[in-house]
Order: sequence, then C-alpha cells, then structure tokens
Amino acid sequence: MLKPRIGGLIAAALISAYASTALAQETLKVGALLPLTGPAAPIGLEQQQGVQFAVDLANAQGGVNGKPIELVLDDSQGKPDQAVLAFNRMADLDQVPALITAFSSISLAIAPLATRREILVMNPAAQTDKLADASEFLINTIPLVNAESQVMTKYAFEHIGKTASLLYENAAAGIAGRDDFRNHFEALGGKVIAEEPVEFGQTNYRAALLKINASKPDFVYIAITQSHETMADQVGQIEGFPVAVGNTFSRPFFGYPSTEGWYQSAIQSNNPETRTLEAFKAKYGTKGMGFFAREYFNATNIVIEAAKALSAEGKELSGVNLRDTVLKIKTFKSPIAEITFHTSTALRPVEIQQYVKGTRKVIEVATPVAQ
Repeated sequence: MLKPRIGGLIAAALISAYASTALAQETLKVGALLPLTGPAAPIGLEQQQGVQFAVDLANAQGGVNGKPIELVLDDSQGKPDQAVLAFNRMADLDQVPALITAFSSISLAIAPLATRREILVMNPAAQTDKLADASEFLINTIPLVNAESQVMTKYAFEHIGKTASLLYENAAAGIAGRDDFRNHFEALGGKVIAEEPVEFGQTNYRAALLKINASKPDFVYIAITQSHETMADQVGQIEGFPVAVGNTFSRPFFGYPSTEGWYQSAIQSNNPETRTLEAFKAKYGTKGMGFFAREYFNATNIVIEAAKALSAEGKELSGVNLRDTVLKIKTFKSPIAEITFHTSTALRPVEIQQYVKGTRKVIEVATPVAQ
C-alpha cells in the first residue's frame, strides 16, 4: 500500500512543479480598447502608439520571464455600445487579464463587465469622477476631473475673473467637468452666468459659441474631448470671444491664433529619457511624444511591471493578481511621472499652463487635496 502512496505523492509534486513553471512562463496578453475610427480617431492613434511602443520595448528586453507580451487591439469607435461588444470579444476570444481603456463613457460602460469577468482595466486618461468607484477592477493612473478642477478653478477665480460661462460636452467627461467647475467656482464666490451643451462628434458649434459670447463672462470654461480644431476655427470667427480655460483635454486647443492667451490645467507629465523619446519619434515619425502617448506608454508599463513581479513569484497572470500587485507595489517611478496609489485613483501634481506665443507656459503647479 505504501508504494502507490509514494508514487501518488511524487506525481502530485511533479504536477505541482509543472503547473508552477507553466504559470511562470505564461504569456501576458494586454488588451487596448481605443477609439481607432470615428471623430476621436486621432487621439486613439496616439494612445495606440503609446501602448504598442511599451509592448515593443518590453518584448525587445525579454518580455515577461522570457515570454513575449501579446497586444490585443480593438476599436470602441468612441461609443459605449461598441465598447461593450469589443470588451466581450477580448474577454471571450482572447482571454485578456488586463486591458487599457479610453474615454469616460467607455470606461463606465465596461466597468461592471470588468468586475464580473475579473479583468483589470487601466485608465490613463478618462477623468469623470464616477470612475473613482465604478469597479474594484478599475485603476486610474491620473487624477479625476474633481481633483484637477480644484486647482484650475482656484487659479481662475484668483487671477482671471469672478464670472464664468460654461461650454461642455453632453457626455460623462464634459458633464463631470461642468459640475466640478461650477461647484468649486461658486464655493469660492464666483458666479456662473450661462452654460451651453454640445454633443460628442458635433462639428458646428457656432450657435453655442454665439450664446456664450453674448453672456459676456470674464472667461469661459470649456469641457470637450474632441473636435478642438473645429471649435478653435469657429471661435476665431467671433470677434471679442472671451478667454477660455479648460482641463487636460483642452491640450488640442493649443497653437491656433484664436486660442492665444487661453489657459488649461494639465496633469504633470514629462517626456521619457532622451533615448526612449528619440526611438519613439523615429518609429512613428512624430515631432515629439504627446500627452496621450506618454500616459498610455506609462500605464502599459505599470501592467507589465506587475506581470513581471507575479512571474517572478510563479503566480498566475490573472486580472485579480495583476490588480492586487499594482496596488501592493503602490508607487511606480518613471521619467514620465511618479504615480502612487493611495486608493485606486492616483493623485499627481497639476500644472496651470497658458498659451503664449507658440508655447505652453507653466505659470503655477499645485497638488490637489484628496477629497
């Protein structure tokens, strides 16, 4: 009776050792659910480049424990219903344990699916406040609108004016921007004298802009996520349009004659080291590495770092383990940013920038107070 028992123990040990080795050598699949077509496609392309570049660099350095990282791309078209379909494809067909998301409405739509399927969702750019507790599997690598608005509103009230009109996108990020700005501004003693909604994908803003201009505010707070070039062109057709302020998503307004003197808050985000930056520029034929490319590059590297830590311990590269490991490591340092997760949402310094003579001039830096 003893021999079978010993044989069984040996077999069990071999199976256990094999399983541990298999887990350690598991291929990491990273999904990227981005707006690759539609009005937000230019932003989606930059995001895709950031994710792809991180995966390519990591694979060139041995991937995860010698196994290559596989990138699975899918197109949300910037639409929540399409995002849900794409999420399910990646979950069912590709079995990704982690994916990178884009846009507030998309991230909110897939959040309950992430909880149900136990897939880690990394958000490097969407900022609606509802993302703070949308899913236990959602991690935000940037401050949300409320935190960024805190800094911008205080600066605007103290240095630009006491009356404001609001122009916002009638979608999750725009509505959150509108509400947070109004709450902070009125708490300081400011007055909102007009507000106009616009729709995602809209291309004619003239009626809304004329109404805002007629309200004669000290400044306009603009919260939109796309079609900035179109709006800037139409602003230039309105004489005396007031100075505007916005958050990180106002970056594309930079560089137009009509936006000279405008302000924006921006999550402090730096370029990678020179060699990495030059490699990115050469690979994609760009003049630099834009905000979205940097942030999606950084967020993808956080997932990869967590996977390497799990692989070193011989643990499964599951969504649960990846999430737990990111929050356990807690602080991730890179030339782009030092990100610390006190909760599932990072707090980072916020800059106030002004568009002056072809440059974004940083005029103040502050860290939001945790709410």
